[in-house]
Amino acid sequence: MKPQLRIHYFQQVSFENLGCIEDWVNRENHLLSCTRFYEDDPLPSIDDIDWLIIMGGPMGIYDEDKYPRLSEEKEYIRLAIAANKVVLGICLGSQLLSDALGGRVRPGKNKEIGWFPVSKTEAGKSSALLSDMPDQMDVFHWHGDQFEIPSGCHHLAESEACPNQILLFKDRVIGLQFHFEATEKSLLSMVANVRDQLNEKGPFIQSEAEIISGFSNCVQGNKIMFSLLDKLAAI
Repeated sequence: MKPQLRIHYFQQVSFENLGCIEDWVNRENHLLSCTRFYEDDPLPSIDDIDWLIIMGGPMGIYDEDKYPRLSEEKEYIRLAIAANKVVLGICLGSQLLSDALGGRVRPGKNKEIGWFPVSKTEAGKSSALLSDMPDQMDVFHWHGDQFEIPSGCHHLAESEACPNQILLFKDRVIGLQFHFEATEKSLLSMVANVRDQLNEKGPFIQSEAEIISGFSNCVQGNKIMFSLLDKLAAI
């Protein structure tokens, strides 16, 4: 029988949730809990979780003045890594992981919003965690900041707009700058809440119509997310 994992996730804002990850958790009959920072939920004891998943949001990792619990969140992430937990960070979550591991996070030259291809690096092509991911595929992005690959981490994927798309530390801490978890429903929620960013001009900012036209890409992205979660659960 598979062990029942205690999976905890950090939700930064109401409109950016687990997406298809929740489907996987329910399918595998794992336990799920959440700290919703926008509702001032408490943090669990590190000893009470097996996994930590860190979701995205429109803030930056340096916005403690506006979001004072960011400093508390950063410290908890460092504790989870030190405790050898499986940690998955998505978008802002990946930037928080880079910061926790000693990397820098800075505004990128271009914002990346919409469906754009990511390509595996040579390290990515040999990574067992990404064995079901094509060498190149279209994925959904919504970010302006970019993370640095910290010392001791593997650099697994890149895109034209953003050279660092996946970081991996010790095969159990992984950061995805993009959104494999995205579903049609979760993307509609994101668009509805931060639609104003689509009015900005840039070579890597798609229109709302272009984003909606790419919804079919969610199917492949979700399959790869399920594969990644299966592999992490087997560690």
